[in-house]
Amino acid sequence: MIASTVLPSALQRISTVALDFFQKFLMIAGLVFIVGLIGVQTGRLDLVGNLKSLLPSAEASVAEEASAEELEPEPASLNARMRGAMNYVSHRYRVSDEALRPIFATAQAVGRELHLDPLLIIAVIGVESGFNPFSQSVVGAQGLMQVVPRFHHDKLPEDADSFLDPVTNVLVGARVLKESISRNGGLEDGLQQFGGAANDANRRYATKVLAEKQRLEQAVQRLRAA
Repeated sequence: MIASTVLPSALQRISTVALDFFQKFLMIAGLVFIVGLIGVQTGRLDLVGNLKSLLPSAEASVAEEASAEELEPEPASLNARMRGAMNYVSHRYRVSDEALRPIFATAQAVGRELHLDPLLIIAVIGVESGFNPFSQSVVGAQGLMQVVPRFHHDKLPEDADSFLDPVTNVLVGARVLKESISRNGGLEDGLQQFGGAANDANRRYATKVLAEKQRLEQAVQRLRAA
């Protein structure tokens, strides 16, 4: 009797211990699973965050592009003096700013290179062609500054093939003007030579160009005062 009573009690204790162990095992496994899941989610968030940090956002890209545009100098930008003169020429000769801008930019650049007042170049253009780039005289003078190709073909840039191109014409014409002033010892005599009127004692060509230059200067001053 004693043996039969002890055996069921022992089995019951073993079953209780096993059940307790199994419950604890399930609890620990559940905690491990939850912790692992949290770790995976956190890792995914960190991974996504790291990937996003490597890719520039749309706002950052736009900001960087805008910054680059601000830092990059505007091609052939005009100073205030030339902008004021261009405004005057646009209204007087009824030529669009878009068409005038490369002409004024070239006059500004070549004037700086040759130590020649760019407004003098612009005044010559006004007198010679009225800003018509396709103007041609009876003696064959062409373009904005009425350059005669047969006399000045050696001054044509290597990458240019026509004196009717506005930029090319201003580049060549400004060099011819500078050469005329240097050879004749002064501005007025140089202008007379440039205009083909070296024998005019009244210097009417030089007077006309200098009067045009003065109008340009006055227009710039009015614009600054406004």
